[in-house]
Amino acid sequence: MAILLQNLQLIQDRNILPPTDYCIVGNQLKLVENEDFNHYEKVVDCSHMLGSEGWIDLRCGLGEPGQEYRESIESLADSLLVSGFSKAVIMPNTEPVIQSKNEVEFVKSKSSEFLPEFIVMGAVTKKTEGEDLTEMLDMHYQSGLRIFGDGVKPLFNSDRYMKILQYLQRFNGILFDHAYDPLLGIFGQMHEGEVSTKLGMKGIPNLAEDVAIQKNLEIIRYTGGRVHFQTLSTAKGVEMIRQAKKEGLAVTADVSIYQLIFSDQDLTSFDSNLKVKPPFRGIVDRTALIEGLKDGTIDAIVSNHQPQDFDSKFAEFDLAAFGMSGLQTFLPAMVALSDELGWPFLIEKITSGPSAIIGLPINSWTIFDPSESWIYNEKTNKSLSSNHPWFGQKLKGKVKYVLQKGQLVKLDD
Repeated sequence: MAILLQNLQLIQDRNILPPTDYCIVGNQLKLVENEDFNHYEKVVDCSHMLGSEGWIDLRCGLGEPGQEYRESIESLADSLLVSGFSKAVIMPNTEPVIQSKNEVEFVKSKSSEFLPEFIVMGAVTKKTEGEDLTEMLDMHYQSGLRIFGDGVKPLFNSDRYMKILQYLQRFNGILFDHAYDPLLGIFGQMHEGEVSTKLGMKGIPNLAEDVAIQKNLEIIRYTGGRVHFQTLSTAKGVEMIRQAKKEGLAVTADVSIYQLIFSDQDLTSFDSNLKVKPPFRGIVDRTALIEGLKDGTIDAIVSNHQPQDFDSKFAEFDLAAFGMSGLQTFLPAMVALSDELGWPFLIEKITSGPSAIIGLPINSWTIFDPSESWIYNEKTNKSLSSNHPWFGQKLKGKVKYVLQKGQLVKLDD
């Protein structure tokens, strides 16, 4: 079908181009110049809309297999699509854990029915318990995996960390590392600071993240290998990654978008939907994260989508599970940040930034209206979970179309 996109503003090369007409050729947009518009079977008015290459999420949680009530493969695919994401790295924290060729092939096979591409992260330790190593070589050579990590579980065993890097170097694999010392944050519920003291809650100090990053960087210096540090949240962590890059270490990093939106001050409401790990930090840390994004220390922004069922979140704060559902609120969060950071910069952190990390082309497009309002509720929610503090609220910013696999999918029907 010949489709014409009229008055679309594309974001390319850190610029927003003037409104222009484009036609769709396969998975690409072609500039239209002085053509007869009558031969197009469909004309889409994209006035007030922005377009960019398809978005990539480097950190996304899944429930299936084992916890389909939290998020099934189908519901996650629907959530990714309506949120503008064409690719997503899927963490291995399912039941059973994605730790062998069988689990990898199950997710890859079932997800292939849907438009968004699931990029599976294979676990590096059995049951993500941090001890016995998985068959990483088998998952790579049999299923093509290059991304490995234990997802939401930190790799705290230094010996295992070193051996994992040695294995992954055999095929240029990438370790996705959630750097965190669980003993330094044991029983912690939120960021350790003035607010946690006032609220009487056990805090998680910056030290829990800083010590883990420092230790892991020393291992990388000794062993070599590629590591992507996920969900940075502290000022010192950003500075250590910055110095490691200057040294020439093969490291990259990302930040959860909610770390740029919320702070520990927001937890005075005791809303368990705000209970996440790493926790919301203070103003100094947020400032450092923004600077890290601007100077390239932090390469990508992620949703850190961690769906939880109602019972896991509807509980006293100290009993509630960690994690926030973060896909459909991603664009509204970017809208909230757009005045401070600008659209070209934000889009870079979810397109070319993550694409360079995982070494995959994009070959898709996302078209969105940053000014359109909508209600995030039971009717519009595509996820099986709703654990986000904005649930039930009017949000601004809506994905309108996704062009992927030669299909232009309208998302607001």
